[in-house]
Amino acid sequence: MAAPALQSSFLLANLKADSATKPFLQRCQELVKVIDEYLAKDLQPVFPWLVESVFGSLDGVMVGWNLRLLQPRSSEYSVAMEFLDPSGPLMKLVYKLQAEEYKYEVPVSYLPGPVKASIQQGVLPDSPLFHNKLQFPLSGQLSLSLSLNPFEFYMFNFASCLIAPRSLPPGQIGSPSDSAYFVLVDTYLKHFLPTEGSVPPYPFLDARGTVSPPAPRSPSMQFTGYGSHGSSLLKRHISHQPSVNADPAAQEIWRSETLLQVFVEIWLHHYSLEMYQKLQSPQVKEPFSPTEDHVLVVRLLVKHLHAFSNSLKPEQVSSSPSAHSHASPLEEFKRVVVPRFVQQKLYVFLQHCFGHWPLDASFRAVLETWLSYIQPWRYTSEKSNPSGDSHSRTVPEKWASFVQENLLMYSKLFQGFLNRAVRTDLVNTKNALMVFRVAKVFAQPNLPDMIQKAEQLFLEPEHVLHHRQHREFLTPSHGGSFLSSRQPAEADAVFKVKSHVYSLEGQDCQYKQMFGSELRNVVLKLVQIIAQARQTAKRISDHSAEAAANQSFLSWFGIGSQDLNSTYAAGEPDDTGECVRKTHEFLDRALEFLCEIFRLNTGQVAQLVANLSQAPNDLGSKQLPDCIQSENGPILTDLGRLQIINGLRRFDIEYQGDLELQPIRSYENAVLVRLLFRVASVLNERFSSHMEALCSRRDLLGRLGRYYLTSPCERQQKSPVTRRFTERQWRPRLSLRTLASYRTLFGLVLLYMLGALLSFGPLSSTAFLLVSFFLHGLFMTLFGNKLKTH
Repeated sequence: MAAPALQSSFLLANLKADSATKPFLQRCQELVKVIDEYLAKDLQPVFPWLVESVFGSLDGVMVGWNLRLLQPRSSEYSVAMEFLDPSGPLMKLVYKLQAEEYKYEVPVSYLPGPVKASIQQGVLPDSPLFHNKLQFPLSGQLSLSLSLNPFEFYMFNFASCLIAPRSLPPGQIGSPSDSAYFVLVDTYLKHFLPTEGSVPPYPFLDARGTVSPPAPRSPSMQFTGYGSHGSSLLKRHISHQPSVNADPAAQEIWRSETLLQVFVEIWLHHYSLEMYQKLQSPQVKEPFSPTEDHVLVVRLLVKHLHAFSNSLKPEQVSSSPSAHSHASPLEEFKRVVVPRFVQQKLYVFLQHCFGHWPLDASFRAVLETWLSYIQPWRYTSEKSNPSGDSHSRTVPEKWASFVQENLLMYSKLFQGFLNRAVRTDLVNTKNALMVFRVAKVFAQPNLPDMIQKAEQLFLEPEHVLHHRQHREFLTPSHGGSFLSSRQPAEADAVFKVKSHVYSLEGQDCQYKQMFGSELRNVVLKLVQIIAQARQTAKRISDHSAEAAANQSFLSWFGIGSQDLNSTYAAGEPDDTGECVRKTHEFLDRALEFLCEIFRLNTGQVAQLVANLSQAPNDLGSKQLPDCIQSENGPILTDLGRLQIINGLRRFDIEYQGDLELQPIRSYENAVLVRLLFRVASVLNERFSSHMEALCSRRDLLGRLGRYYLTSPCERQQKSPVTRRFTERQWRPRLSLRTLASYRTLFGLVLLYMLGALLSFGPLSSTAFLLVSFFLHGLFMTLFGNKLKTH
């Protein structure tokens, strides 16, 4: 036994040395030869290192091939994709090791939080993925671990590659959907969860012509853990893993189940249902925060699972036992894949994202994942009216059962979106687009009626349901009428809706109706905010155009406004021109769709929009947001917050301290700033008493002195400040800092050059400037207040 072990160690050492010195293409070519030529016993110790070198370490220290950043333009892209293909060399190694039933350990510490906590508390996780795999620590070991077969180990590391902490290099450019990792996820899903045909057989077989599946689970262990649907309908094929001589179709299904279980557990199971039910609050902080790339991959999973489930043969769609008594394992898998494997964990995952995701445009990834899940009819083979507007397509009645069994996905998450929307800057085009997208989806013909019908079924009293069950479960042959056959179906629908809600929200949940009065008030509030944002976008566009027209070359000479703090900051830089037009379009359509969904009075909504359009322009009037004055200054009210969010009003934020001591600006010469400050400080200290006496006078000379010597902070206070700060008295003083500005210096040089051209000497030009400066001050002293009033 020493010789094979020595050979394996030598092989692993050579591969590690080559990985540090040889080019990527050459390394992959040599790995292909090693996988083809060596036996499984020699490759067994190489496999963990190879998986880690490709996908990175679970702790994030090693980045591996960095598949999340590998783009098609890279020369390594095609080589990596070929090596990691489901029929590629690395998967061949997986199947070769699978045939020998090797096991590989993964520490429990790398599992998602709820799974890890469950195991550490001595409770077996509900997912069958972890059953019969727990390895208790031996002497000298400190942690528990899972014993996984090669296929499970490979998929576990592949899935963990998405969420493992990584120190990614900055400046990476490329779309996440074009990355090698995203394309591989799509490839694996299509290969192991095919929408057409069956799961491809093993492309590589050992000498016996078979590959052993995982060891069977205990016959007493039921397939529970994906909702409250009782024992698994797949128990006949999946719960009891087949032997090598079993039906090939049944033998192949375990790979599909394993892949899906790994993806769901690693990508979605980061928030426990128990914690969600106990602490449904945005203030609750959990250790895991998904990234935008993570959510995009989850959306890809959701879309493919809908397509996979919708590819079920028509004769197998019925839920009656006779309809699928002879169905293949794959067909049975399609029937239950969404409700049993995905629904619960995806709901909690989305709830957490809705409550904790930042209020910015990156929420679009979460939003589209949610919208993809609640529209399974988009992922069917039926392509009716492909060129028409999807909004005009009526949702088929056959999807009513899906809406009922996923009621919270529609109603509860819609409420969560409303809570975000009323706190979002809808002047931003990207945020307006999100509101439009949600309103458009929920306004699809027949969908609001389906949701309302599902809510009515959930609110059906229990005693009425039992009464109907006992009274009307009679067939015509037993004395019942032919019309009574609808009652058992309705009772079954009531049971499914209640089971769905209670399993996710708990038995004592207080359900808020999507079409109830409370939510209707929130919708009306959103309608008002949309109308305000629509009008604000127009005002921002007009304000930006006016400000651009006022800019001229004369501003270099100090004639233009020098108040850098007065620049309008509402919205984003791109919210002008074409973006404003799109914002108008999105908000207008969103208003139309909301009126359709909740049957709002379109006349009242139109009148509200018209009233806002006739309101005074707050941007021009410089009105402050609605606030309450307190000892420490103004405190914003809820109305004031909405005014700021939507750009209706704002505070003029500017520097309120000593202007002589503010940081040196980029448009100032640092040496001159410091030099002129010292000169001004000497003059102010020596003549301070004379300055105070001059500014205290009531005549014209005193007013002129106050204009030149009083700090601008005392003359003009725009920002909200505390009373204590307002009551501070600034002593009159001379400020020379303006002379350190590059703009001022450039203007002086131009004026001296102009004086030289007109035959003025330096002294004459200086005298002219001083006289002009004095006359300007005199004019502002006499007529400044009248100009401000005008």
